Amino acid sequence: MHSESDGTTGTATTRGPRESTTTKTVKHAMARMRRRSTATANTTLFLTVLISLLAFLGFVPVFAPLPSLAFRNPPPPPPPHHRHRHNNVNGRKFEIEDDMFRKDGEPFRIIGGDLHYFRILPQHWEDRLLRAKALGLNTIQTYVPWNLHEPKPGKLVFSGIADLVSFLKLCQKLDLLVMLRPGPYICAEWDLGGFPAWLLAKKPALKLRSSDRAYLQLVERWWGVLLPKIAPLLYDIGGPIVMVQIENEFGSYGDDKEYLHHLVTLARAHLGKDIILYTTDGGTRETLMKGTISGDAVLAAVDFSTGDDSWPIFKLQKQFNAPGKSPPLSSEFYTGWLTHWGEKIAKTDADFTASYLEKILSQNGSAVLYMAHGGTNFGFYNGANTGNSESDYQPDLTSYDYDAPIKESGDVDNPKFKAIRRVVKKFSPASLPSVLPDNEKAGFGPIQLQKTALLFDLLDMLDPADVVESENPLSMESVGQMFGFLLYVSEFGGKDYGSSLLISKVHDRAQVFISCPTEDNSGRPTYVGTIERWSNQALSLPNFRCGSNISLFVLVENMGRVNYGPYMFDEKGILSSVYLGGKVLRGWKMIPVPFHNLNEVPKISPILEVAYSGLIKASARKKLEHNAGNITKEPAFYVGRFSIDKVNQVKDTYLSFSGWGKGIAFVNEFNLGRFWPSFGPQCNLYVPAPILRHGENLVVIFELESPNSELVIHSVNQPDFTCGSSKSNVLQL
Repeated sequence: MHSESDGTTGTATTRGPRESTTTKTVKHAMARMRRRSTATANTTLFLTVLISLLAFLGFVPVFAPLPSLAFRNPPPPPPPHHRHRHNNVNGRKFEIEDDMFRKDGEPFRIIGGDLHYFRILPQHWEDRLLRAKALGLNTIQTYVPWNLHEPKPGKLVFSGIADLVSFLKLCQKLDLLVMLRPGPYICAEWDLGGFPAWLLAKKPALKLRSSDRAYLQLVERWWGVLLPKIAPLLYDIGGPIVMVQIENEFGSYGDDKEYLHHLVTLARAHLGKDIILYTTDGGTRETLMKGTISGDAVLAAVDFSTGDDSWPIFKLQKQFNAPGKSPPLSSEFYTGWLTHWGEKIAKTDADFTASYLEKILSQNGSAVLYMAHGGTNFGFYNGANTGNSESDYQPDLTSYDYDAPIKESGDVDNPKFKAIRRVVKKFSPASLPSVLPDNEKAGFGPIQLQKTALLFDLLDMLDPADVVESENPLSMESVGQMFGFLLYVSEFGGKDYGSSLLISKVHDRAQVFISCPTEDNSGRPTYVGTIERWSNQALSLPNFRCGSNISLFVLVENMGRVNYGPYMFDEKGILSSVYLGGKVLRGWKMIPVPFHNLNEVPKISPILEVAYSGLIKASARKKLEHNAGNITKEPAFYVGRFSIDKVNQVKDTYLSFSGWGKGIAFVNEFNLGRFWPSFGPQCNLYVPAPILRHGENLVVIFELESPNSELVIHSVNQPDFTCGSSKSNVLQL
């Protein structure tokens, strides 16, 4: 947690005679708001606002109230013999003998690939698995992100894109084995490494990835739900799961053996003694010493950079496994790499990648392609990295294409798929399935949008009870706003403060506005500048001569939590005092803007839908003025519609945001994720066909900065990673 510096609060000056509607409403709301503690902060903020606005827009972001973060002590794990109630099916057995895997007594080589169910729409799961099978894979490896399945304390989600059991059964149907990675930490370029963000709101602060008892109680509670769901799907009782991973690359993080042993004990209690448990760590002595568990209880697997000589690393791996229990296994063989916003898109050579895979397979080694198919970071779930400091922040793209052999949209007609398939075919004991053709894409052309609302105009509809008050700014997690945006509001007397605004710690990006009722714009918030976590500098506020206090608005965007490294305890929002002219500014209101995330279904009462239908028709006749020559960088909502005339024309597409600034996009209520073409390199967002429908389709955009001057986006039939300022937008690795 951050510490607060001492400071004094400015004295309010007398209000002027003239105030705009926005300013009056904000100040009236601020005056009426009840003082509330953080512990009881309600996150259903902007509910009235969002219902009214989004009924018009055609989607309804919903954030239900968060239950208390206090848990009862979790029940004790089941006794070790729990798993033994399941009988072995027809002699099925997956085991390790003589430094090799054996499946039903026969030698077996794992040729696997990571494919994450939570990055693919369920309607596309089978398509992607069939393409993985055509690549020659016999095993699918997937993480299980805790935050997807428990987005709020005690609220468990195992349906839709979170229907893990259905995904595993589909793997079984297609005769694919499964290596399951249930965490509780997964990395995966996924928000907070798969941990639920509400863990960051626990007091006293949890020590994640450690033997901290408070943390372990929550892990026990989570695994007490998850592991019994997968236990019936273990291989020896008829299911597809042959291995279960403990933690993830722990040797790159710490050396808390008590923590790792506790996870092993918990897994054995739920899954029994026969399932192969494994760890994955970098192929160095230091990481293996820290991250592995001695003896034959847990297999130590390795990962390393593509291009490294694999066999010396496999020789090192044997030192951390029991004699005869060390089949050479690269559990993450990298087929590509991740890309952050502002970077060139990462690419790796197809033949180079395939040649190093062949070096492993040619000597009876096993490998799991990371990734076989990357998919998409839909919603707000993208992760981030840091460099040498917490401020060296690098958020991941919405696309998780990863330059994998199976592209984001499922395409396989590419050199990397063909090169890897040629290698795998050499070592496959059976002929490979035929390759499916690429799915057709459609470009539905230009989509004209109209501005429907300005964010600050929605303040007129605030419910004072939904706003959290505090002397100092509170983190997003403290007020229950786990994703998206939080608006911080304060006010100051112009004569009592200087003009330099400093927020020393903001996570991750803050747009600053001020409002003065005596200015010519009648009190509309004026954009001052942007403070970014990675280039934090003081802002100079304009010298307003106001007859009343000046309102300060700071809209903070959570751009994705760090998922790897020492700075993972990544709270969001304003995390320090705010200094104005060297003085601490006190007295804050926190107003969450609740957009629904990937695993949250927007809901609205049918009665409300009917009640607001008249408002929709009336509002549709009135367009907000848009003057392309007068861009104010004021956050706003834009809406457009496009039609698909025939059922057979409903196909995958991409939305091109060329000329737009930064924001998030929804199609038919589905949160596609973030766009930021001005920073690049991603220009287009992938829109899977199951999101679309025959007939009218609705697009809603929340643009933070400057829209395209013509208010047009385009539906196109291909991806584009050439946006941004760099002349060359490909980083060849």
